[in-house]
This record gives sequence, C-alpha cells and structure tokens, in this order.
Amino acid sequence: MSPDSTMDGIDGRVPPAAREITTGQANRVWSVDGPTPYILKHYGDPSRAANEAAALRLLARYRAPAPQLLAASSGSSTPPWTAQTALHAKPVHLDRFLTDLAEPLAAIHRIPGTHFGRLAGARQHHSWTDYLHDRLRTYATAAPALRAVARRLHQEVDASANAIQPTLLHHDLQPGHLLRDPAGSRLLIDWELAISGDHRSDLARLAVRLDFDDPTPVLPLVSRPDATAEGRLHLYWRIHLLADAALSTDRAVRERAAKRLLKRWR
Repeated sequence: MSPDSTMDGIDGRVPPAAREITTGQANRVWSVDGPTPYILKHYGDPSRAANEAAALRLLARYRAPAPQLLAASSGSSTPPWTAQTALHAKPVHLDRFLTDLAEPLAAIHRIPGTHFGRLAGARQHHSWTDYLHDRLRTYATAAPALRAVARRLHQEVDASANAIQPTLLHHDLQPGHLLRDPAGSRLLIDWELAISGDHRSDLARLAVRLDFDDPTPVLPLVSRPDATAEGRLHLYWRIHLLADAALSTDRAVRERAAKRLLKRWR
C-alpha cells in the first residue's frame, strides 16, 4: 500500500489511547499503540509535512538510518500529518553525540539530489548560490536591522566556489534527533526541514544548534574534506546565525545569534 494512503486504520486522526510526547511550536506528536505501533505527527505548516514525507521516501529508497513512512496526508488534509514507524531507541547522550553522528550522517550525505533547496512544498533552485541568495533575502526582509550583514554575506557567497553537487541534508541536526537502538544502530528523526545542498551546511547548522562560538569542533565530520571545507563551514555558520537572528521565535536565541554574528565583523 502506498504511504500516501491510509494503512491499518491510520488516517491522521488521533486515537483515544494515543500518548502525546511532544508539543512543539509548530507540531504535535503522539505515540500510538496497536497492531502497527506508530508515531503520528501533526504539522502547523503543510509544506513541512510534504517535505518530511518526501525525505522519508527518499531515505527509504537508499535504506538510510531513519524511520519508515507508513502513511501521509493528502494536500487537502487539515492538519497535515505523517505516520512513521515507532522506534525502540533512545536519544544519544550529548557526550557521544558528535562521535555517534559521524556514521549515519556520512550515509545520508551520500544520497544525491536533483536540485537545491527543500525537497517539496517550496521553490527549488538550479544552483546552490541561488538558494543561498534567496535565503539571505528572506532573512534581510525579516530583520531590517541586519541588512548590512546580509549584504556582506551575499558578497561572500558570490566570491566562493560554486561547484556544488546537491546531496541530502537533514538541516536540523541537534541533540534529541539522533537515536540509538538496543542493537547499537543510530537513526535520525525529524526530517521536516531536509534540503538538497552542500553537506557542509548541515554541519554549520549543527554548530549553531550546539551553541558553539565557532564551527571548528564539527569540522572532523566533513566527509569529503578539501581546501575549501573550513572556509565554507564558517560562511554557512554565519548564514545560519543570521537565520536565527532573523527568524527565531525565541527572543534570547535571536539576540544571542545577532551578538555572535556581529562580533565577527567588529
């Protein structure tokens, strides 16, 4: 049965015995028992639901370390939803996070893309540079006080090499999204922000999520290192800081990102 249709009674509605496990800013997530235990996820943004479903289909095609998509909403469902396999796994402890992330992340970054940007539900781009410029324009519009920073980053993007082959990125790497099952396998969850692009952007976003003062600690995770790796990593790190400074719903996160970003150009 196609994962776009219902399966074993899964239709996006919350069963009476379901246990809510997360209430995020945009999503709600339940654990559902039954003949087929699953995780039910409701999204505030239809494009994120479509993107996560597309990512999980792609990951299944390459047998990558991620949950299986059991069913997903059609375009008319309100709220949009996905149902994913329940995993008997626990989050990897922060002390081992970077070490345990290396192998599953390398497998994911080997999955090729056909364009740049979100997998579904958003504009797709012909080049990585076009995608970055589009994101920078979005951040500058949301945070007019940081337009000068955005202009400088536009210049840095234009000055950097553009020979990028798109690969799958999780693009929301953080503690809690990497799980380890009893057999020792590591799995990544929460794929709603997945994109196709430069794999070093994934690591730069991780450095922001881990609140590092610079992205150097994640440099060993770069899978095909070359002479441009460190420079690219720092550029993407600044772009992701700008994203947080412009778009985060948490005032403390916005202020911390802006302070760290502006400190670089004093």
